[in-house]
Amino acid sequence: MSSRISPWFLLLLAVAVGGGYLTTLGTSGPLLTTGVVLLVLGGWAVSLCLHEFGHALTAYRGGDRSVRDKGYLTLDIRRYTDLGLSFVLPVVFLLLGGIPLPGGAVWIEHGAIRSRAARSAVSLAGPATNLVLGALLTAAVAFTPMAAGLAVGLSCLALIQVLAFVLNILPVPGLDGFGVLEPYLSTPARLLAARVRPWAPIVLFFLLIGVPGVLAVFFSLAYAVFGAIGGSPYLAALGYQELLFWR
Repeated sequence: MSSRISPWFLLLLAVAVGGGYLTTLGTSGPLLTTGVVLLVLGGWAVSLCLHEFGHALTAYRGGDRSVRDKGYLTLDIRRYTDLGLSFVLPVVFLLLGGIPLPGGAVWIEHGAIRSRAARSAVSLAGPATNLVLGALLTAAVAFTPMAAGLAVGLSCLALIQVLAFVLNILPVPGLDGFGVLEPYLSTPARLLAARVRPWAPIVLFFLLIGVPGVLAVFFSLAYAVFGAIGGSPYLAALGYQELLFWR
């Protein structure tokens, strides 16, 4: 199986770059809105690929050679389980509610991983990728001269990366944060987690959208991390206004 970069990944990257270009052509109006939407959604899809690639590459280095045969090292979004769950659903939820749901998943042969620390690192690699992307985007906005519209779009995308990091790092079964801890848990605890894993992320999502105050706490935590890496909450908020233009 080839490990060359998939043309599908390059297409998603082109969408993001094209959106970024459109943001430079105007400071307001439909052109800016279209540019921000394409930049953020295309960039989010690219980050979904990179998130899963981080898991796969770390697993490969930890001893699981099957990830190469499965095509996980190609950055092909179609390889990360179901296309609808991996790509369509996260993008739709992001566009409708501004919450970056976890996307696809790579199937890791944990028995092939050499140690508990390596298995923990496999889970950590995905959220860490989002945090690094967020930091790189905020640095680009802070230190690179650019059009105001592009700064708004990149800041929004950076905040979304931080939101994805905060959400995924929560120690909830089914999320990466729990996967970081799981290799060190007792057998009964792991068995219990396996029973609730299919439902725990769904319960978490409904807590976020259905219980007053929970979403506010979540965003406050994300904004704190965003500020710590140098992000501009003002620019990110402007970007969210453009992304959620239908509201």
